[in-house]
Amino acid sequence: MQSISCEACGQATPAYDIVNCGSMDSGYRQLCGRCFNAKVARLAGLQDFEHVSFEPIGMTDASGGTHDFHFRAHLFGAMIALDAFELRESHPAGYQFQAIGDPQDDLLALLGRLIEKMRRALAIRHVEDSALGLQVTDHRTVRARIDCDLDEDDRVPLVVIDGREVSWADFGRMVMAFEGWQFKLEFRDMSEEL
Repeated sequence: MQSISCEACGQATPAYDIVNCGSMDSGYRQLCGRCFNAKVARLAGLQDFEHVSFEPIGMTDASGGTHDFHFRAHLFGAMIALDAFELRESHPAGYQFQAIGDPQDDLLALLGRLIEKMRRALAIRHVEDSALGLQVTDHRTVRARIDCDLDEDDRVPLVVIDGREVSWADFGRMVMAFEGWQFKLEFRDMSEEL
């Protein structure tokens, strides 16, 4: 796993927990999540804030597949975001979840809410493999996260469905099974429940 030294504490930190912090005027520093949160807490006047690190956990999806989730907590103003994500090649990928809360509340309770959200999402299969390729399940609902397809020269979307990366072209082929139907495309923040 790739690690980077925090420019504040010198601690070797996984690349996924490094924040580029600063401005164009003063320059940027690479800070670990703990040092970043300490800086934001000072600026926000949160004297009692204590950074918490959570150990990775494994969870099973509706197909019986196991997913290992890592966690990171980042303060932003008077709120805290708790992220859960899988790693591929040392970077967040696959299933990714977020819960937002008050940094002065119990972060274990926020973790509990996030894990329940993850369980609900992992319990549903939206796509399945068939002889015709990837297909929408009988539920006729697809919940996905929009990402960027770095394998394409142009800035083309990539959707992550059931923790699987699906190219924009493959997604288009998959929805052609519904030619003539109508659909509703609704965008939600990563912290919201779908």
